[in-house]
Amino acid sequence: MFKRLPGDEARNLVSTTPDTAVVFRPAVVQTPAFITLVIYAWRFVSALVCTLWRHPVACAVPVTLAALWVLYGWPLAASVLGLVVLALLAWAFIARDSFARLVGWRLLAWWRLMSVYRRHWQAVMDVSGLARRIHGRAYMPRLVKVQCDGWADRITVRMLDGQAVKDWTDRTDNLAQGFGTVSCRVALIKGGRLMLTFPRSDPLAEPIPALPIPDEPSVGPVEIGKQEDGRPLKLKVHGTHVLIAGATGAGKGSFLWDTIRGLLPAMRAGLVEVWALDPKLMELSFGRELFQGRYAADPADCADLLDEAVSVMQKRAARFSGLQRSHTPTVEDPFVLVLVDEVAFLTAYQPDKQLRQRISAALATLATQGRSVGVGVMAALQDPRKEVMNIRNLFPDKIALRLDESEQVDMVLGDGARDRGALADHISPVHELGSGVAYMRLETSPEPVRVRAAYVSDDDIREMVALFTERGEAA
Repeated sequence: MFKRLPGDEARNLVSTTPDTAVVFRPAVVQTPAFITLVIYAWRFVSALVCTLWRHPVACAVPVTLAALWVLYGWPLAASVLGLVVLALLAWAFIARDSFARLVGWRLLAWWRLMSVYRRHWQAVMDVSGLARRIHGRAYMPRLVKVQCDGWADRITVRMLDGQAVKDWTDRTDNLAQGFGTVSCRVALIKGGRLMLTFPRSDPLAEPIPALPIPDEPSVGPVEIGKQEDGRPLKLKVHGTHVLIAGATGAGKGSFLWDTIRGLLPAMRAGLVEVWALDPKLMELSFGRELFQGRYAADPADCADLLDEAVSVMQKRAARFSGLQRSHTPTVEDPFVLVLVDEVAFLTAYQPDKQLRQRISAALATLATQGRSVGVGVMAALQDPRKEVMNIRNLFPDKIALRLDESEQVDMVLGDGARDRGALADHISPVHELGSGVAYMRLETSPEPVRVRAAYVSDDDIREMVALFTERGEAA
């Protein structure tokens, strides 16, 4: 009644009692000792070759010292070692940057690999559920290499066949805690390979004072702060639109005023005009002289100013049609940047329905047609929900400061941004620690970048106004 089964026979059934699972006794194949030794020898040789290929310097140093010791005795080997150490120390003191790039970060990467990641890799993979056990055999994601720089460790990982990026983004907290860091970010390098970023320090922990006003007029990108890796943060404003979202006190004003500060020389030269909509009468009113009459606070005046911007845009489009496809700022056709603070008050909370629809239509028109003719929009708001700002997807570049809820992160930066490490809801509410800190997602790069904008104080704004009016009177 039983059929012959692969690897076993029906007579080897342990139990055939009804309503119980059928259990097979596994077939055991005796492997000859010679084959086992060959397998282990092959594994040892392949591991040795891989080690020599991946770490040639680390392997060459002890081999060379051992050869000197055997051939000429230990005094010569110790002397050579001492000279090498002294040369490295001198290099580190004289040319610190080149030493860190060529030697220092590589040594740190090797140390972190051996003391942290290799040591805890199997345990973290097992506990986090990223390793798999199938038919009694363990499958482990492979740690390819570790790279270090001044603020973070970057781990290249080869995923298991069949794993998805979401399997890793769902476990970023497990990975961060398992390797002793505060956060982990996941980025896809190519098919099957991931980059895990573990920050070791926070270059954005301290507030950044206002940056110097540029000497040369330029429409951007304008430097407004610093990125998490220590590089300058430069924000593109010409040829794009920028949406800024953040809770009260998160530092939205820093991004607005840093942008104005970076464009100030171009404003003095007549290459840029900044039009300001300030329904709160608090943020942008402090420097209204900079806007040369293009300032509005009353909702009706804001609607008129937006309609005027649409009119400028449409006239330029008619003149540029068939002649040029992009805008080059000139005195005759300057770049127009429309700043809107608390845009939600104009598009959602405005009680006058007709006025609200008029403002929303003008903003949508500017956001869809303005950037190719030199009219950009930078809008700031607190509540990023769709019913509050239904045109948020028309802004190519988005900035998320401190937000109240985790769901709001994806509303601002796009689906999956929080899973990739944009923890805007975890930014500290303490002013000194979190004001101006944000995650930025640009049109040219889908990965969110952690940044901090410089703080422009009231005295800095007064200095900007005085400088602008002084040059204007001189002209």
